[in-house]
Amino acid sequence: MKYEFLEHTADLKFRAYGKTVGETFENSVLAFAEIIGKGGGIAERVKRKGEVFGSDKKNLLYNFLDELIYLLDAEGFVASRGELKVGKDGEKLVLKGVLFGDEASRYKDLDHIKAATYSEMRVGKVKGQWFVQAVVDV
Repeated sequence: MKYEFLEHTADLKFRAYGKTVGETFENSVLAFAEIIGKGGGIAERVKRKGEVFGSDKKNLLYNFLDELIYLLDAEGFVASRGELKVGKDGEKLVLKGVLFGDEASRYKDLDHIKAATYSEMRVGKVKGQWFVQAVVDV
């Protein structure tokens, strides 16, 4: 299982899994795309390289989700998949890689995520498998 949606009273909560922290972020993109695309597919016509920084893994996850929202709202790019790696840049963590997706204008009925939240956010490892959990405000 790459990700799953969990019950939440008002917003959307998901948990993504992976063998590495980077893979959990990749699978978070899949959950994000399912939310935005309302379960429909988002094509991979465009790719974007980038990096996001964080003071710790939770902060990195928050900043990454915030970046996905920014790319959609400000630049009209909706991500559908990522190839990502987490590393160190001095004292900070850095997430580097490529996002694949499409121009949002090609889709008539995309959903909207208002913001990432720290509510119930978790990053951890259980039985050798990494997971991230996040709640997004819809």
